Amino acid sequence: MSTDENGALVEAPTLEGWDHALSGKVRELYVPHGSTLEDASEVLVVATDRISAFDYSLTPGIPDKGRILTAMSLLWFEHLADVTENHVLSASDVPDAVRGRALRCEALDMVPLECVVRGYLTGSGLADYRREGAVGGHTLPAGLVDGSRLPSAIFTPSTKAEQGEHDENISVGEARERLGASLVEELEDRTLAVYRAAESFARERGIILADTKLEFGRSRHTKNIVLGDEVLTPDSSRFWAADQYQPGSTQPSFDKQFVRDWLANESGWSKNSLVAPPALPASIVEATRAKYIEAYERLSGTTF
Repeated sequence: MSTDENGALVEAPTLEGWDHALSGKVRELYVPHGSTLEDASEVLVVATDRISAFDYSLTPGIPDKGRILTAMSLLWFEHLADVTENHVLSASDVPDAVRGRALRCEALDMVPLECVVRGYLTGSGLADYRREGAVGGHTLPAGLVDGSRLPSAIFTPSTKAEQGEHDENISVGEARERLGASLVEELEDRTLAVYRAAESFARERGIILADTKLEFGRSRHTKNIVLGDEVLTPDSSRFWAADQYQPGSTQPSFDKQFVRDWLANESGWSKNSLVAPPALPASIVEATRAKYIEAYERLSGTTF
């Protein structure tokens, strides 16, 4: 038994040959027996069915979510192999108890930066634009609306908050001051390259990739910068239906913005209330599962 990032009790499965190391909001991390996160050469990343929003783990979980996100991450890691290195070692050589929702990965020293890239204006980026006329230090043209496509994709990093804290949008200049210009320049180049390749791939399949969040770490063996964590899933990205895209309004999506919208607009809960969100109703759980599956099936061309 362990606790998640909200302090709630979480029962992580016991896996032979692996020691449970950490419970995140939606994932469990294991290391080879006898090692720690600080010295391990590899980690086992297990995606659960938990879903988070506004820095809370919500209940209940979304059935099959862990399997869907693992399959989608694998799809993208394979498609992007020529764009950037990634941390995946094996999806098959994993314990049977977590097969289908676990990846054996190279252990990385993670960079303390959320690498966000935006091709369209919405969410917190839209709020920044309305207030400042800029997002992440990038001055944007006047007259943009919710859902506007940007002239070109922009890198808008945020802090990687400590447990229990909130991520904070910062400018590229601030990121360079914190981490060094050369590292942030490499992260920006890699993030934009991933987005451009993924945006084109998704668009051919009827999905607009509005924005996404990536995480990188440094290999303990080669010292190279490597793409880690999950990648381009409905948890970390905004996926919009291309055939229903209409700037100036909320876009029909295949991601957890659906859950955020229910919490913010229909549940009666306030994110400023300092109390945990209410349980998700069955209708929201079922609709979220359907959206995640549709995103995977559109992108992969296969049936989940």
